Formats: sequence, C-alpha cells, structure tokens
Amino acid sequence: MKIIDTHCHLHMDYYKKDREEVIKRAYNNNCIFMLTVGISLKDSEKACELAENHQIIYASAGIHPHNAKSASESDFEKIHKLCNRKKVIALGEIGLDFYRNLSPKKSQEQVFEKLLNMAIEIKIPVIIHTREAHRRTKDFIKRFPLKGVIHCFSGSKDDAKDYMDMGFYISFAGNLTYNKDLEEVAQYVPLDRLLVETDAPFLTPSPLRGKRNEPSFVKYTIMKLSSLKDIDPEYLVEKVWENVKTLFFKNRGKL
Repeated sequence: MKIIDTHCHLHMDYYKKDREEVIKRAYNNNCIFMLTVGISLKDSEKACELAENHQIIYASAGIHPHNAKSASESDFEKIHKLCNRKKVIALGEIGLDFYRNLSPKKSQEQVFEKLLNMAIEIKIPVIIHTREAHRRTKDFIKRFPLKGVIHCFSGSKDDAKDYMDMGFYISFAGNLTYNKDLEEVAQYVPLDRLLVETDAPFLTPSPLRGKRNEPSFVKYTIMKLSSLKDIDPEYLVEKVWENVKTLFFKNRGKL
C-alpha cells in the first residue's frame, strides 16, 4: 500500500538527530508524497530547504496563529517570496487558535486576513489551522475566493459541510484513531474532498501513542479511515492522491 502525508513538520528540530532515517522509513513504507509545513518565516525557510533536497517532499510557507504577535512586514514580504519557490505548493499553516491564545486574537485575525489576501494575490492554496475558532475562521474564509484544506480537522459535521461548501478539503490526522467524536465526520466527508496527514511530530495515532509521530505512521490513519468508510485502503490512497494533485498542483505546474 502506498501512503501520503499531506501535513508534517519534518524540518523541525524534533528530527534533528535522525531526520534522514525518518525519511528513509517513509520511503520504505511506500510513501509517495510528504508536505512539510512552515509556521513562521525562519521555520518556513527550513521547510523549503528540506523539500529542495528530497524529491517527494514539498513545502509550504506561512505564519501560524501562535506566532502572529511577532510577525513583521518584512516577514510577510519574505513569505511572499518563498511561495514562488519551485517546491512550495501552499501558503500555511495560517489561521486562528482561540484554545491556547498564544497570540492575542486581534493579532491572529490581522495576520490571518493579510495572508488570505496574499494567497489570492499569488493564486496559491492555503493550509488552515483552526482550534476553538471555527465560527470566526468561516467568517474570514467565506470572504475570499480561494481553495485550501482545513488541516487536522476537529469540528463538527456541520462545520465540515460549511468548509466544503466554500471549496475546502478536510484532512484527518492521527487523532481520528482515538477520538470517537471525529468518526461520524470522517464517514460524512466524501472521498473527493478528503486528505490524510500526521501533523508529525504531534498527534501520534493509536497504537503508537506516546511516541514521536512521523510520516510512516500515517498508515494507521489511512487504515482507520478505510475501515470507517468500508473501502479498500489502497483505493482510499488513490483518491487522496487525486485530491492532492487537484488542490496543490493543478494549474501550478510544480509536480
């Protein structure tokens, strides 16, 4: 079975000692695509560098809501430039996090709006982080004619419908394997709007909870999704790969 990880953070220091071994394990598990996701300017630069040195790894550049309070105009200009690099296929992750509130809500919303406008300008899909902020997130993105993904989905079935009605994909991570509340949503989301991810090194799936997560572990989320939908896991991956190509590569010529 092939595997796909549409959201991880392989460039982070969590993998400083064994990054190449982690990547090799992904290859050995038939991984055909990994997207390593930036959360600040410096972090996005690291993501780009890693992607440029590995054929099946791509990168995104963005400013996570946790980092909104420290974002400068220079950061926005440089994020814009990063999005023009060959291996950068999305702007993200961006969004709102009203659970931890590590940046003031006002700063989060200002940065979010600025980056959504940037995505429109450069015609690039967005990776949205939203936690305890679905209503406000929807208020923002419904104003922008763009495409993207709600990563590590944590909302309700109604939330998923609203996002899909606005043209977004829904991505499930390892928490699907142990959060019963997400099972109904996963069953509801159609195959043509579905993505899978690890959010590695975070959200390690069952049965490996307690360990550092990595892209090869996405197979557990794939197996859970295929079980919930009562379909063959290989067929599920085929459909996810079609979604990846449609969202991140169609009309961008970067595959």
